[in-house]
Amino acid sequence: MTAPLPDPGGYSVLSSRIAYENPWTRVREDIIRRPDGKDGLYGVVERGQFAVICPLGRTKDGKPTLTLVNQYRYPVGERLWEFPMGMWETRPDAKPEDLAAGELKEETGLIAGRMLYAGPVYQGAGYSTQKGHIYLATELTQDVAEREQTEQDMLCTTLPLEKFEDMISNNEIICMVTLAAFGLIKAKKLI
Repeated sequence: MTAPLPDPGGYSVLSSRIAYENPWTRVREDIIRRPDGKDGLYGVVERGQFAVICPLGRTKDGKPTLTLVNQYRYPVGERLWEFPMGMWETRPDAKPEDLAAGELKEETGLIAGRMLYAGPVYQGAGYSTQKGHIYLATELTQDVAEREQTEQDMLCTTLPLEKFEDMISNNEIICMVTLAAFGLIKAKKLI
């Protein structure tokens, strides 16, 4: 039997099976051969792409604001402040910009006149394939939120950029994706 060719990191997949699957997540178990020649097991969580949106508004006197959502996150048993974000499990082939605009409207009721792509991010690359797309939404107009059944407890608030940064400093915002999105947008001097 011919040994499988290694991937760019030097890992070879000897066998693979789906251990669990639902509409949002699939868990794959791979028997692998590491670059050092030893065999092992790798569990991989497969999830579709997601979008995270940083909604940047302005007060009447021109000061920057950000809109956040707050929702209960069952896996960690806490309510978290986050940027609007999500994935469309029923439309895995949706364009990232359509997904971003859709999630923004769904969760906050905001419609962006301008949506700027800031860059990609992997969520949990040590165990997951899920890739995200970060957008800065500006020229915002308010419409009605169209939340899914699982988002009925979601709260939405718009606050000054200064208050948002205080919340980060005080560990009131602990969502990794929100922090990464803000860090990227800030590093690119988009805010």
